[in-house]
Amino acid sequence: MASVADNLTQLAYSVDTFYFLMSGALVMWMAAGFAMLEAGLVRSKNTVEILTKNVALYSIACIMYLLCGYNIMYGDGINSFIPGLSFLLGADHEVAAVLASGGETYYSKMSDFFFQVVFVATAMSIVSGAVAERMKLWAFLLFAVVMTGFIYPVEGYWKWGGGFLDGLGFLDFAGSGIVHLSGASAALAGVLLLGARKGKYSNSRINPIPGSNLPLATLGTFILWLGWFGFNGGSELKISNITEANAVAMIFVNTNTAAAGGLVAALLLSRLWFGKADLTMSLNGALAGLVAITAEPLTPSPGIATLVGIVGGLLVVPAIVTIDKLKIDDPVGAISVHGVVGTWGLLAVAFTNPEGSLLAQLIGIATIFSWVFGTSLVVWLIIKFTMGIRVDEEEELEGVDIAECGLEAYPEFTSK
Repeated sequence: MASVADNLTQLAYSVDTFYFLMSGALVMWMAAGFAMLEAGLVRSKNTVEILTKNVALYSIACIMYLLCGYNIMYGDGINSFIPGLSFLLGADHEVAAVLASGGETYYSKMSDFFFQVVFVATAMSIVSGAVAERMKLWAFLLFAVVMTGFIYPVEGYWKWGGGFLDGLGFLDFAGSGIVHLSGASAALAGVLLLGARKGKYSNSRINPIPGSNLPLATLGTFILWLGWFGFNGGSELKISNITEANAVAMIFVNTNTAAAGGLVAALLLSRLWFGKADLTMSLNGALAGLVAITAEPLTPSPGIATLVGIVGGLLVVPAIVTIDKLKIDDPVGAISVHGVVGTWGLLAVAFTNPEGSLLAQLIGIATIFSWVFGTSLVVWLIIKFTMGIRVDEEEELEGVDIAECGLEAYPEFTSK
């Protein structure tokens, strides 16, 4: 007959595993958020292709992380810098044990894999918006194979897999750097090689190219906001005791209030700067607040978390304007939201977590950016010189939906 202690252990195992899986499901729902946000911020003639990219990249991420990414990131490393390169994650259901703040935590290895794989897809989703409206679909998907199967797992190993960044004391609770800065770094490398959309910059002018569906973009933002509770809350790893349950509650509150602070700050700044309440800046402000608090959503008070989000919202508006002035064409503002504000979130850890070190955070930022940007640039160059990365001018003017997918998102509004 099982003892009371055994029964409690089994109950804790079940509760923590279920919490892990439901958190992963919330993060998976963020894929829908990215798809809706990006579909709303591109022109209608490019909607089908951006949706295809988002559902395909999620599927590619799942397969590549299963084949090799998970084992690279969490397998036995050769040393603290070079991860192991084993392939084919076994289908066993062994118990994985990790050290959490409340002691030793036990949960299904499969639940750990599921939670981690949706993070990989999130990093790749960041890239899709930045290169929208002019990149070849198959070039993008080929890059997704390398990014999710190799580039992301290596830098993930350096922190979350117990590598040298972890040893240095670099802190990144849920991925302002590992996920968001890495996605923005890969996006920046692609955008620099890809060039701007036709008509975006002409005669020393920046020509706005409005999105086709702002209600859809707003829906996408709300979906991302909801999914972020799983993103940050699930990273606490367990909820089966009072201490951990209280920690998860604090993470939820801080995540929510940082997003609110970021949105209000961006809304007010855009009103003062442009004379109008800019919806797209407001949406990016909410996302900026979420990205900023992701590096450390537990240790700040709700007031400090709001301030972290406010700074993120105040940063994202000038970042978008500045990147545009540099003629770096990012249709959805992904590089600003996830790169610039992701960097702020990592720096903020040094001031919101007593264990944080500014030097360690700076080393982590430099390492993630250098690795992901450098390797991505090489991969993008190889793809560019083999199969090309940009559709031709006629296809771009017609819209990549027809050229790449043979479909139109809104055929009833097309004149024949």
